[in-house]
Parts: sequence; C-alpha cells; structure tokens
Amino acid sequence: MAGFNLTPSDQSTFVLMGIPGLEAAHVWIAIPFAMSYIITMLGNVTVLIVVGRDQTLHKPMYLLICMLALTDIIKSTSILPKALCIFWFNLKGITVSGCLTQMFFLHTVSFTQSAILVTMAFDRYIAICNPLRYATILSNARIAKLGLVGLIRGVLCILPLTLLLSWLPYCANRTIAHTHCANMVVAKLSCGDITIISMYNLVVAFTVSGLDLMLIALSYGLILRAVLRISSRKAHQKALNTCTAHLCVMLTIYTPGYFTSLTQHFGRGIAPHIHVILGNFSLLIPPMLNPIIYGVKTKELRDKVSNCFHRK
Repeated sequence: MAGFNLTPSDQSTFVLMGIPGLEAAHVWIAIPFAMSYIITMLGNVTVLIVVGRDQTLHKPMYLLICMLALTDIIKSTSILPKALCIFWFNLKGITVSGCLTQMFFLHTVSFTQSAILVTMAFDRYIAICNPLRYATILSNARIAKLGLVGLIRGVLCILPLTLLLSWLPYCANRTIAHTHCANMVVAKLSCGDITIISMYNLVVAFTVSGLDLMLIALSYGLILRAVLRISSRKAHQKALNTCTAHLCVMLTIYTPGYFTSLTQHFGRGIAPHIHVILGNFSLLIPPMLNPIIYGVKTKELRDKVSNCFHRK
C-alpha cells in the first residue's frame, strides 16, 4: 500500500495533488471526468472503425478526421487515467520519467493536432477554390505525409524541452498542484536556472501556434474571397457548409486553450482550483466534442455511422 501514500520527500517521484482545495470532493469530481473519457473513446473509436471499414470514406477529408480522432484518444489517455487514479485511489505519486513522458506525449500531440487543423483548412481551400485539381493535389498518400510531417514537427519542438527538464536538479518539494504534468509547472519545481527553458517554451508556443493560426486564417480568407465571387446564394451556402465542422472543431480546440492560458497569466486573483479545472476542461472537452461535431455536421459520415448501427 506504499504507492497510496507517496510524499514529496520521495526523491524518485513527483506528487500530483489533483485539484487543490477540493480533495474532499475528488470522488465526485471523478465522475464527470470518467464520463468524458468514456464518451471520448466511444466517439473517436467509432469514427476510426466506420472510416476504416468503409472504402467510400477512404478520402483525404476522412483521413484527416481519423488523424484528429487518434490525437484526441492519445491526448485524453495521457492524462485521464492518472487523474482518475488520483481522484479515486489517492495514487498521487508519479516518477520523474513518467511525468516527463506524460508531458512529452501531451504537448507533442497538441502540436500535431494543430498541424492537422492547418491541413484541414488547406483541404477545404483546395476543395472550394480549386475543385478540379483536388484529387491530384490532395491524394491520401500526400495527406499521410503531411500528417507525418506534423508529428515530426511536434516531436522536434517538445523533445529538446523534455531533455532540458530531465537534466534539471529538483528541490525537496516536488508537489505539483495539478492533475497532470505540464512543462512550466515541472520546470518551476527545479532548484536550477530555468531561464532558457522559459524562453524556449514561450518562443516555441507562440511561433508554432501563431504560424498555424496565420495559415488557417489565410486559407479561410482565400475561401471567403472565392465564395463571395460566386453569384448563386445557394452555392454560397453549400460552399460554406463544407467548412462548418472544421470551424467548430477549431473553436473547441483553440478557444478553451487560449482562455486557460490567459487566465493563468493574468488571473492572479482566481483560486488555484479554478485554474486546474479550466486547464482540465481545455484538454478534455475538445476530444469529447470533436467526433460529435463531425458526426452531426458531415452528412456522409453521419449516414455511415447510422447504417453501421442499424445493421447491428
């Protein structure tokens, strides 16, 4: 039973506190967390199975949806099982290597997901602005290569940060007031100089997210210009409807993330447990909503899922 009572004095571990100040309610807080994980897994696994089994869905757009589903599964799995162990079994201890591994997967997947959203915006741009060349420009093989490039970019961005953190000396107090390991939270537990790590983290975060948002904005700017040139109002609506699901997914991913980041930097008077809850929501809600959004907004996928369940 030693694993249930790990303390900060254990030099081989960090201690994740869960949601500070709400320890008495951890058992009840775990219920919505567990429900969100179940919904996330059911929704995203269903998307992967339906697209994988149906040859007519083996198209670039659905390949991108599957990539997004995979990142959602990995992101949720990297943090939720450990959070539930904290809430239900008081298993707060996590090894230093386990903490860094969790952080590496979480942030790598987040960067990869951002790259997938850029590719989705490019996919919609080609589909609307250059439909006759869509099949030649965006083949399944090319989409797979773009997904691989996004993954490699994520690894190359986060690996140096992970290595820098692994070389730091850590103080006796290794308590993390959160449900999971985040890069700067871990860095602040160090007794060493973290100036380089702070600068690297800031530059990478703003460069990657800024570049991705700029490319997405450019794609949609060109899409809007092309749509406005179409004289038919019905054609306007049809063209814009093809972008609705992607726009909704972008809002669910980027909006909570940026809102959480702003509250952490400027919300000095906000209680610590509110910061932790917001941080978890920004990571748990999008993976749960994304398959629902694509299921509702994409008629072809919705029909295939419906047919699959009717057959069963």
